[in-house]
Amino acid sequence: MISEITRRNIIDVLRVQQVNWSGRLNEPDFLARMFDLEKMPSYDGRFSNAAGDIWQHRINNPTDWEDDWIFSDSRFNLLKCDDETFLGFLCEMIHPVVRNDLQETEQLRQWFNELLAADGYEIIERSRISGLPIYTGRRKIEGVPIGMDLAKNNDVFNAEYLRRQINRIEAAISYDPDLAIGTSKELVETCCKTILQERGVQFDDKWELTKVVKETYKQLKLTPDDIPETAKAAETIKRLLSNLATVTQGLAELRNSYGTGHGKSAKAKGLTPRHAKLAAGTATALAVFLFETHEARENNAS
Repeated sequence: MISEITRRNIIDVLRVQQVNWSGRLNEPDFLARMFDLEKMPSYDGRFSNAAGDIWQHRINNPTDWEDDWIFSDSRFNLLKCDDETFLGFLCEMIHPVVRNDLQETEQLRQWFNELLAADGYEIIERSRISGLPIYTGRRKIEGVPIGMDLAKNNDVFNAEYLRRQINRIEAAISYDPDLAIGTSKELVETCCKTILQERGVQFDDKWELTKVVKETYKQLKLTPDDIPETAKAAETIKRLLSNLATVTQGLAELRNSYGTGHGKSAKAKGLTPRHAKLAAGTATALAVFLFETHEARENNAS
């Protein structure tokens, strides 16, 4: 799906910008993160495998081959390999083990995404290690849940751990819907507990999600005073919010029933990206509303 045109365009950018594709690793060590070099053939008769001749011509005699030799080497076939391998190569280039300059890493990711967009792909944060992002490539999601979009662009979500959860949900929607659904439930729980903590309200970490949400509603006094027929409007909004929380919890329960693990049959079907989108959309919409209400109440109080 990622065309040769797109691949050549990405390679051209790397060449023009003189990007060191192996970063702070030597080239054999970088490639060994993705490929079994000892099982790949050597182009030099003195060595039995690729590990030997790459070391000889890029470490022992580094000027033997051009710096961009990797892009034309048929053993790695980056112009025509499968999409997963090509995306994996790009993601390894911006892995924190390989590149520790965050500004450079983000610049590379932006270049990659601008060019990958033509074929409907993107590179996004999947998780973190030592506080630094690890990336994954994926097909761009059609119709990102509106709640997710609101959460990503909302200044209220300034806490790093909340942003990490949002990024984890987004990254998992297509490649691991079960994880996205479970993390959506965790996001709501984290948001509610953060609100309660900031308001000095005692709670038990063992509380179920429904109880945590209920206590949060109570503390936020979710009755819109500026809406006519206040009592009726308040009841409707509370019911709507309750339904959002119920959907999120219900999907998490489905994940436990249909997801991986728990001794299921090899033919058992897991949940799909559309289920994950529903969980992500409802969870993030609920979280955004609760946090904005919390902020509004705090500002009015001051």
